[in-house]
Amino acid sequence: MKRRIVKHSDSTSSGVEAAQRRRVQQQEKGSASRWWLKRGLWALIVAFIFVPFSLRVLPEFIQHFAHTYRVRLPFFLDLSRPAELSLNHTINMYLTSEEGISLGVWHTIPESQWKEAQGKDLAWYQSTLSNGRPVFIYLHGNTGTRAAPHRVGVAKVLSALGHHVLVPDYRGFGDSTGEPTEAGLNTDALYVFNWVKSRCGNCQVVIWGHSLGTGVATNIAVKLIEQGVVLDGVILEGAFNAAPQHEIEHPFSWYYWKFPGIGYLFPLPWADNKLAFTSEENLKNIRSPILFLHSEDDHIVPIQSPQKMYEVAVSTQNKERVKMVTFDGSLGYLHNGLYRDPQLPDIIKNFVQLLQHLSKD
Repeated sequence: MKRRIVKHSDSTSSGVEAAQRRRVQQQEKGSASRWWLKRGLWALIVAFIFVPFSLRVLPEFIQHFAHTYRVRLPFFLDLSRPAELSLNHTINMYLTSEEGISLGVWHTIPESQWKEAQGKDLAWYQSTLSNGRPVFIYLHGNTGTRAAPHRVGVAKVLSALGHHVLVPDYRGFGDSTGEPTEAGLNTDALYVFNWVKSRCGNCQVVIWGHSLGTGVATNIAVKLIEQGVVLDGVILEGAFNAAPQHEIEHPFSWYYWKFPGIGYLFPLPWADNKLAFTSEENLKNIRSPILFLHSEDDHIVPIQSPQKMYEVAVSTQNKERVKMVTFDGSLGYLHNGLYRDPQLPDIIKNFVQLLQHLSKD
């Protein structure tokens, strides 16, 4: 007997396939709906929880990045051993600017004494401050530590000229303790100045501020005037002004998004006097001789900023007491490289001679 072979028609087969396709499409639609539901729930969480939290926390978080003090370059360097950077006539010390705040500070003596300095202790270094040589206090910028190459470079230039150099790390920078604030940085710089003056007697003390340090330098110059003290000299390298009308030129502005309305959500850290540094206003009250140093290709602070500050300082004093030296942009010094210029020693030497001349008048 022959077996009957049953053949399914093409119409039946296509019907089954169509039903399967519909089920798959329904499953896909269901999955898509659940996906959008999850997305919507996350959006609500962000809108009602994360954004309000950010409005309270993020501005303070961004303020820390304005200092970038947590970036401690170069890596793996023991800041208590400056000789590792060929500063073999430099001693490391720690000063207490206020309760709970310890500042790491390097003191480099004149290069001519480097042999004599070998093996000497902190007491010997402190005693050299009274030898009548000018003392420079270098207030650095908002990144890294006192071991940054351009800071070491400035210390070597000044030491070679026969000057003492003190380079402190503000609170929170390097191996200094605490958290940086504008008031705190001012306190630290004032303490180092008073510490030097109490040990050097009538020596000339010059404050050299770079970048962020120019704001600290002009701040303490004004505070000292209020105490009846006029600094012997002020050097402002890469100077900026952070007054509200100059926010667009502020060197920290690149940390912030440039979308419309972002300033409403995330206020800039200098908005509520957290980082004022109104150097231009300070210059109207400073009576110390001032030297501005700036590179035309400075990528952080446009040269128009110090040029305007120079004009303010000249109108307050005069062109004999206020000098400005600019460096051609083709040299490629940018914001940190002025210490490499072969003319810098002569520029500093001339400024020190000016200070000595003015002090006799």
